Amino acid sequence: MRYYINEINKAGTVAVDDTILVKDVPATAGSKMLESFRPLFSAEAVERLEKSGYAVSGKTNVGEFGFDLVGETSHFADYADETSLKGAAAELVKNKNIKAALSVDLNGAPRRAAALSGVDFIKPTYGTVSRYGVIACACSGEQIGVTAADAEGVKEILSVIAGHDSKDGTSLPEKKYEYTLDEDVSAMKICLVTELYDKASDEVKSKLDSYVKMLESKGAKVDRISLDVVFAAQTAWQILMSAESCNNLSRFDGVKYGYRSAEYKNIDELYVKSRTEAFSFLTKANIIYGSDVLAKDKYESCYDKSLRIRRVVLTKVKELLASYDAIIMPVCSKLSFEPYDTKDAFTKVFDESLYTAVASITGLPAMVSGGVQLVADSFKESTLLSIAHCAEKEGA
Repeated sequence: MRYYINEINKAGTVAVDDTILVKDVPATAGSKMLESFRPLFSAEAVERLEKSGYAVSGKTNVGEFGFDLVGETSHFADYADETSLKGAAAELVKNKNIKAALSVDLNGAPRRAAALSGVDFIKPTYGTVSRYGVIACACSGEQIGVTAADAEGVKEILSVIAGHDSKDGTSLPEKKYEYTLDEDVSAMKICLVTELYDKASDEVKSKLDSYVKMLESKGAKVDRISLDVVFAAQTAWQILMSAESCNNLSRFDGVKYGYRSAEYKNIDELYVKSRTEAFSFLTKANIIYGSDVLAKDKYESCYDKSLRIRRVVLTKVKELLASYDAIIMPVCSKLSFEPYDTKDAFTKVFDESLYTAVASITGLPAMVSGGVQLVADSFKESTLLSIAHCAEKEGA
C-alpha cells in the first residue's frame, strides 16, 4: 500500500492528506483530475503547524475527494496485494513513522481508518479549524481533523490548528480554543445508541461493551438509549454531500486546470471525455446523484427537505446532549474491510455512513478512540479527549 502520494521531508513529524494544500507540492485529492495541480499557497492549518515548529512529512494517500471508506478509490492507491483496506495516515501514525496527521473528514473516512488501525482521530466542531486551503466538496460538513496515537497527541496538534481565520467564511469568531484531558469522567453521564449497536458486528459490539464497562468502572453512568434519527441523518447527509459536491466538482472541466482529454472535437466533448476519463466510479456516482437531487422537480422533495432534516437531527441530538455528556456509538459496522469491486462503492460507502452521518450533518465534534466513536455537544472536545485519555490510561 502506498502511504504518501508525495513525500516532502523525511524528518517531518506531521503529515497532511492530499486534499489539504501545501505550497508548491502537488495536491491531487486522490484524483487523476488533479494529478499535475500545484497550489500557490498552503492551507491555514499547515501554516499554523509550520509556524509552531512542526515539519510536514508529506501528503498522504486519500480516497478520491474523500468519498470512500478509507482511501481505496485513490487514483494513486495500490491495494493490489492487500487483503484488507487501511487508511494511509492512520497506518503511518500506528507505525510511529509520524507523530500525527491532518485529514479532511468529509464522509467519515478518517474516523473509520482510525478504528481499523487502532489510533485516535478527532473531527472538531465545525468552524473551529479553518477550511482555507482545503479542496472543497461538501462545504457545509467537511472539517479538518487530527489523527494521533493517543488523546494527548490529538490535543497537542488540535490546540495548534484551531482558532478563527478571517480567510475562511465558515470560521467561528473565537480566536483560540483551549483543550484539556482532565475533565472528571466519574461524574459523566454517557449514552449508547442501541440502533447502531444492534447493527454492528459481534467484534464491534465487544469493543463497545468493553469500553462501557471501563467507563462504568471509573464511576460514569452509561445508559442505552434510542436515537432513531440516525437513519434520517444518513439519507439526508448523502443528499446534501452529493449535491454540494456536484456543484464544487463542476469546476474540474479540463479547461481552466486539471486533466484534459487528449482527443475531443468540441467543447461538450472536452467536458464529457475529460471528466469521464479522470473521475473514479464513486465520484461520478456522487456527481450524478447530486445532480439528480438538485433537479427542478426534486429540489424541494430531496435537497430542501434534507436541509430541514439537518435541523431536526441537530435539535434531537442537542436535546439528548442536554442530559448526557457524550454519546457512544460504533464508527463502522466491522473492524476490517476487504478490497471490493469499485462498482459496489456507492452502496458500500452509503451503508457505512450510517455510523458517521450524525456528526457529519450536525457539525458536532466526534472522536474515535479504542475502536469506538464518541460524540459530544459543540465545543465539548475536551469532554471527548478526557474520556479517551481515561480509557487509554486504563488500557481500553
